[in-house]
Amino acid sequence: MEEEEGLETVSDPERIDYVFKIVVIGDSAVGKTQILARFTKDEFSFDSKSTIGVEFQTRTLSIKNKLIKAQIWDTAGQERYRAVTSAYYRGALGAMLVYDITKRQTFDHVARWVDELRAHADNSIVIMLIGNKSDLTDLRAVPTENAIEFAEDQGLFFSETSALNGENVEKAFFRLIEEIHGVVSKKAMDSHEGKTNGNDVVILKGTNIAVAPNGSELETSEMKKISSCSC
Repeated sequence: MEEEEGLETVSDPERIDYVFKIVVIGDSAVGKTQILARFTKDEFSFDSKSTIGVEFQTRTLSIKNKLIKAQIWDTAGQERYRAVTSAYYRGALGAMLVYDITKRQTFDHVARWVDELRAHADNSIVIMLIGNKSDLTDLRAVPTENAIEFAEDQGLFFSETSALNGENVEKAFFRLIEEIHGVVSKKAMDSHEGKTNGNDVVILKGTNIAVAPNGSELETSEMKKISSCSC
C-alpha cells in the first residue's frame, strides 16, 4: 500500500496516544462493510452479507509523532436497527457517510443521515462523504459534481472510492483521521489555555480508534457483534 505523507506504519501497541472512534453509516448495501474490510484487512468478499447489529475493527498508525488507534464501527443501514443509534454515535469523533454512486436513492438519503449525525453526535464530529463503487462507471447514477456541491454546502469532506479495487479507500480514511487529530489537538490546546486563564474548559475525549497501514502489522479486532434489538 502506498504510504501517505506524514503517516507511517507502527508496530508498538504499548504506547498508543489516542483512540479515535469512527462510525460508518449510510443505507444498506452501499458497501460500508466492504470499505471497512478493505481498509482494516485489505480484503474484499464477493459473498458479503448484510451486517446484523454492530461490528467494529481497528487499525493503528502514526500521525505527527502520535500513535493513533482507529476504532471503526459498522452498523446496518436498515430502519429496524435505528434502536442502536444513541449508543452507536456516543463518543464518535469521525464518521464515514457512504452512498452508492449507482443508486440515486442512497445519495438522496444522505441529507437525512447528516441530520441524524448532528442530532446524536458531538457537534465537532468530522464527516467524510463517500461515493462508493466508483469502479462501476457505466452504471453511475450520481454525478460527482452533485456530491461535491452537497459536501461543500454541508461542510463535509468528500471522496469517491472503490472497495472492490481499493481506490481511494486508504486516502479517505487517512484524511478523516488526520482531520480528527487536528480537532482533538486544537481542543487540547484550547483546554490548556483555558485552564491557564482560570476558565473551565472540558477537553473532548470521545471514544478513540486506531489505524495501521501495513497489513502484516495491522491490528484487527475480532468483529464484535451486538445483536439487534427491538427496544
